[in-house]
Amino acid sequence: MNIHEYQSKAVLRSYGVTVPEGKPAFSVEEAVKNAAEIPGDVKVVKAQIHAGGRGKAGGVKLSHSPEEVRAYAQELLGKILVTKQTGPAGKQVNRLLIEAGSHIRKEYYLSFVIDRQTACVVMMGSEEGGMEIEQVAAETPEKIIKEYIDPAVGLLPFQASRMAYALHFPAECIRKAEKLMMCLYNAFVGEDCSLAEINPLVTTEEGDVVALDAKLNFDDSALFRHPEITELRDASEEDPKESAAAAAGLNYVNLGGDVACMVNGAGLAMATVDMIKFYGGEPANFLDVGGDSTPEKIATAFRIMLAGGQAKGIFVNIFGGINKCDLVAQGIVDAAKMVSEDGHSLPVPVVVRLEGTNVERGREILKETPIANVIMAPTMEGGAETIVNLVHAAEKQEG
Repeated sequence: MNIHEYQSKAVLRSYGVTVPEGKPAFSVEEAVKNAAEIPGDVKVVKAQIHAGGRGKAGGVKLSHSPEEVRAYAQELLGKILVTKQTGPAGKQVNRLLIEAGSHIRKEYYLSFVIDRQTACVVMMGSEEGGMEIEQVAAETPEKIIKEYIDPAVGLLPFQASRMAYALHFPAECIRKAEKLMMCLYNAFVGEDCSLAEINPLVTTEEGDVVALDAKLNFDDSALFRHPEITELRDASEEDPKESAAAAAGLNYVNLGGDVACMVNGAGLAMATVDMIKFYGGEPANFLDVGGDSTPEKIATAFRIMLAGGQAKGIFVNIFGGINKCDLVAQGIVDAAKMVSEDGHSLPVPVVVRLEGTNVERGREILKETPIANVIMAPTMEGGAETIVNLVHAAEKQEG
């Protein structure tokens, strides 16, 4: 789960991290009012969307008067902001952060993430703050400094000190940088974050160390411990299909392609996505229906995959372990009847590959089904190739 910058800064402030004074705004008038209440001659008007690269896309404006605040707020609210992370569709700006300007001396990068290979939290820092950290890591990896933190003991003061010196903070800012690192780590652990990132972290002309931007991502599996964080969710920023899937107990990730796939088991789902790519298709989604594939659940999965016309074909790839193939097959037939408008056909071709318990009976059910557009495939490879070919053929006819 992601939250907005102003929400992340409020969380970090509660842990002692120094952030600029700022207030959210949902209208032009509120933006002007908030700017008047924030001290300083320079105010920053920042678009709030769940994506990085807002500055380069024109989503961060410096204003020197109430008139400029009003003009920038009018420009940004309702605008579709396109950044490298949003993709070409962009995201609509529905809220702003009005913030006090800072006298920036130098920019840095700082984050905490989980390294699953070492089972440690990793603190990463760089003197190349304000830039795309992926580009820095690819082109100049020596500029990324890492500290591996044993979760049993937490971030130790000497590690924070070593990072501060490695990033060449000015002598008068070393202790403040160390304190901020300790506070950020406490927030990361205390709120069950999967990512805590400050980019840029800045030193100011006044000698302060300030989180000029902030991004927090949270472990969905731990949100039950943080109802106050769950309340910060902005559904308008989330993919509606992913939200609907989560509500139905499905694991769904939109991948943007046109070949949808419904699979049981995360490993098989990833292999299915790879197989679709291998045969020249573009996967529309990752969808793991789990071990209880009831007709109602399968119907919900079909509706989600078909919503919006994104999917031009569906590949159902099921290995019957906990699920029995005959029950899954009957579920597919029943679900197809629920989803189809006339009860006899589906809007896109559906290729089904079954393997495992009661597979022969499952295949018989699908062969006997009155639902059109349901095609049996004996193997995963054959099924992936078939659905990709069907989607490509349909695209040629439309073209």
